[in-house]
Amino acid sequence: MFSSVFILAGCKGTTSQQTITAVGSSAAQPLVELAGEEFTKSNPNEYVNVQGGGTGTGLSQIQQGAVNIGNSDLYAEQKKDIDATKLVDHRIAAVGMVPVVNKDVKVKSLTLKQLKQIFSGQVKNWKQVGGQDLPITIINRADGSGTRSSFESDVMAGTPFVRAQEQDSSGMVRQIVYNTAGAISYLAMPYLNDTVKTINVDGVKPTIENIETNKWKIWSYEHLYTNGKPTGMTKRFLDFIMTDEVQKNVVKKMNYVPMKDMQYQKDYKGNVTPVSKGVK
Repeated sequence: MFSSVFILAGCKGTTSQQTITAVGSSAAQPLVELAGEEFTKSNPNEYVNVQGGGTGTGLSQIQQGAVNIGNSDLYAEQKKDIDATKLVDHRIAAVGMVPVVNKDVKVKSLTLKQLKQIFSGQVKNWKQVGGQDLPITIINRADGSGTRSSFESDVMAGTPFVRAQEQDSSGMVRQIVYNTAGAISYLAMPYLNDTVKTINVDGVKPTIENIETNKWKIWSYEHLYTNGKPTGMTKRFLDFIMTDEVQKNVVKKMNYVPMKDMQYQKDYKGNVTPVSKGVK
């Protein structure tokens, strides 16, 4: 598997430094980056190089064997041109996808139906859903984004998005919504901050607890895929992410949901079923 080893020469001899590369989902990126930093604290000569690019890039790169880990918001089975039979799935957390609006929009909650009507272009003004007389400006994620695909699956249910401005970066989406009157988009929960306003859906707040119990319906897993069974540093890093220390002290604090806390599970077809003691 792809990795890099560097030799640093110094007055006291040489030190071997190894790097693995994880590429893909922007929703997973903050978690993998912080987990990588914590991993290096315990393993000073081992580094995790984390890059974005989106779920499509992550799955494509890991399928080609160009990286050690492909980060994805989707099951590999959900992505065209990916042979899921050759990849190994490591689910490290669940994450909520949340509709967000410009803070001046006078709407606090939408139904799932209204959300679909907005993003399909049927509803064009906030006054149609209880807000002020203000045109709705949709900011969508770019095709290939796992965040977009997850939102599309759980909200649109086969109805196509209306043509709208698209952005590759979650940070840029948040900035544009902040700066644009009447704007609406969606973000993975770790990207939420007070520059934008979150929207309740069917009266349910987007919280960790509501994702755990599937009351909040718009969520997906963060998958770290390997090309075959992981070995060496890649395996050590994946094992490290699943330790109680990381799941409790890093995952939850960053607004992801630890795998063991999930009371429901979702398969690649979108079927949701209860689990008795969390998801392993």
